[in-house]
Amino acid sequence: MSPTSRFRSRRRAGALESEVLAALWAADRPLSTAEVQSAVDSRLAYTTVQTILARLHDKGIVGRDSDGRRHRYHPVKGAEELAAEQMQALLRRGPDRLSVLQRFATSLSEEDAAVLRDMLRRRR
Repeated sequence: MSPTSRFRSRRRAGALESEVLAALWAADRPLSTAEVQSAVDSRLAYTTVQTILARLHDKGIVGRDSDGRRHRYHPVKGAEELAAEQMQALLRRGPDRLSVLQRFATSLSEEDAAVLRDMLRRRR
């Protein structure tokens, strides 16, 4: 495999974490590292999946239970909660929170804007 084709097949930053989380959210029970590896991409190295799971555990996004000598992983946060936390983090980092919120609101589809307006009305 040439360096160029190897580069093209690499995932963008955070994509593997997202794929691992998607596999855990789709599961009806905690999964072992091998099960996550199989669900995401069996060509990935076992240790790569193990590292991703350990990072997600360290971030508090997944929990793990001992199952003999290995662990079984389960999501601690749902997709919606995680997305909301990420949005809050982005707002905190920006120098002009109002400007970011305005740009976000004006970029919404009419349907999403209507949902947001309705939610804000109910919050009052």
